[in-house]
Amino acid sequence: MNIIIAGIHTGIGKTVCSAVICQALGYDYWKPVQAGELNDSDSIFIKRNVTNPHCQVHPEKYRLTIPASPHYAAEIDGVEIKPADFLLPNTNNSIVVETAGGIMSPLSNSFLNIDLMQQLNLPVILVSNNYLGSINHTLLTAEAMHKKSVPVKGLVFCGQEFLSTRDFILQYTKLPLLFSIPQFDVITPAVIADFAKTVSLHL
Repeated sequence: MNIIIAGIHTGIGKTVCSAVICQALGYDYWKPVQAGELNDSDSIFIKRNVTNPHCQVHPEKYRLTIPASPHYAAEIDGVEIKPADFLLPNTNNSIVVETAGGIMSPLSNSFLNIDLMQQLNLPVILVSNNYLGSINHTLLTAEAMHKKSVPVKGLVFCGQEFLSTRDFILQYTKLPLLFSIPQFDVITPAVIADFAKTVSLHL
């Protein structure tokens, strides 16, 4: 099953979650849009930290030079991001598709991440994180996806655990908890591999 990894915010653990799934299930990985950090991109992170030999990392469709909202980064680079360009890579394997930023982040002036989710028509794993404000961000994200009829497979929590936050989100959204990723001091291939062994996931 192909799957989209989306987040309630930027920098909250989508790529670590993607690495865990690719390691555990041997899925391929594709990040359609990379904005900034081209020499240390999320695709490079996956290549560096996922050792499952079945995982192939597919090249990004758009590689933008500045770390900013994709619509602005594309404007700076003189690039037009077109919805028709987002075609899943050709592979015989299942694939993890990681979005850039939160679900309402714009890829162009008229095309948001949530529009891309609707276009690809794949189930979504929503990644949340435990910080002040994450309840609000998670509930708003879940509500927006529900209104757009985007299918959500479940939630993954990343970072330091706060049970009261997690339990409230789960109770309110009625979304299943797929797994929780702890706050790793360092991330290495061994760390990802060891944690992936603890994840029981059937997609």
